[in-house]
Amino acid sequence: MKHDTATNPLECIEGPDAFRRFDALVRGVISVPHSEIIRREREYQEQSRQNPHRRGPKPKQKADASRRPL
Repeated sequence: MKHDTATNPLECIEGPDAFRRFDALVRGVISVPHSEIIRREREYQEQSRQNPHRRGPKPKQKADASRRPL
C-alpha cells in the first residue's frame, strides 16, 4: 500500500526520504530570525493586555499628573 503525503502531511512515513523531509522541516522552524520571534512575542503580549478577563496580576496604573495628592 502506497501512502500519499499530499493528503496528510503530518503522517509519519518511514523510508529513505524521511530524514530529508524531517531535516527540511526542522531547518524551516529554526530559520526564523530572532527579531521576528521578539516581534511576535510583543504582539502577543499586547493582545493579552487587551483582555479584561485575563488571570494573574494586573499592571499597575500610573498616577495622573494633573491629580494632586491631598
